[in-house]
Amino acid sequence: MIILGVVLVVVGLVAGIPILETIGFLLVVVGVILWILGAMGRAVGGRKHYY
Repeated sequence: MIILGVVLVVVGLVAGIPILETIGFLLVVVGVILWILGAMGRAVGGRKHYY
């Protein structure tokens, strides 16, 4: 999810499409939050690990 977000941000910047930048940034933020929760040992979405 983090990688997809970064790709969308880059494509949005290169193509000049602001909606892709916004969606990409949101995916990066959600991916980092899920990564941190998974690293703390909390179950995320019914899974013990989030990859």
